[in-house]
Amino acid sequence: MVSVSTLLCLAIATLIIAAMPIVLYRIARPRLHIVPREAILGIAVFALFAMVIERALHGFMLGNPVTSAWLASPAVFVIYGAIAAGLCEEVGRFLAMKWLISREPGALDRQAPALGYGIGHGGAEAWLVGVLVQTQWIVYAVLANRGTLDAHFANAPLEAVARIHLVLMSLSPVSAGIFLVERASAFVLQLGFSALMWQMLRERSRHALLFLIVTHALVGLPAALFQARLVPLVAADAVYLVLGVVVAVALVRYYRRVAARGA
Repeated sequence: MVSVSTLLCLAIATLIIAAMPIVLYRIARPRLHIVPREAILGIAVFALFAMVIERALHGFMLGNPVTSAWLASPAVFVIYGAIAAGLCEEVGRFLAMKWLISREPGALDRQAPALGYGIGHGGAEAWLVGVLVQTQWIVYAVLANRGTLDAHFANAPLEAVARIHLVLMSLSPVSAGIFLVERASAFVLQLGFSALMWQMLRERSRHALLFLIVTHALVGLPAALFQARLVPLVAADAVYLVLGVVVAVALVRYYRRVAARGA
């Protein structure tokens, strides 16, 4: 049985995350002259590189007897997890931005494409990894409260049904707060990665891709450490909360100056 207060908190947190990229896009588009193509490209890149290519890589690494034996070591698992996310997403971001530049060389004179792309990339992550998954658990909680959850999964293995019940039992208003911090921070960080990549490309840096892969991997370390059960969730989320706030403040100041210049 999931309490009404927990369901309400989960629903509010999910709605906030769902609205975040949409509201930001509607506010920023007229002020910074964001082109829809930039956001659409960000959505497509995240869907392909993070949801398809990265997951296929994980499937291969965990399904191969040799590599799965390596990943049994917590240290190797942490390093692999951090690098895999950084490699897949940043290669996709780099290729997407280079494509934008090839289509419109003059885009390098503007800072807005980075925000448009970042909203798409980060928004896709917020929806695919956050909103849709959380909505699923809210639906499961409602079914459990009505006593129809087991009937809904009548053909599923008992282990799977038991795991669902365990997760539902762990849900609380605190869970909603953790979800909100994690997804909001991830969205802000994606905006930051996009702004940094675009700025380095504007400066014709030869090390943009490598620098972003390493930066993304370092930022992903707390999550990888938690997945390897080396640090508690609270510690990992505290790091992301601080990073998210710092990056958000920096981005607001940066794009306010951009909007003031009309660039």
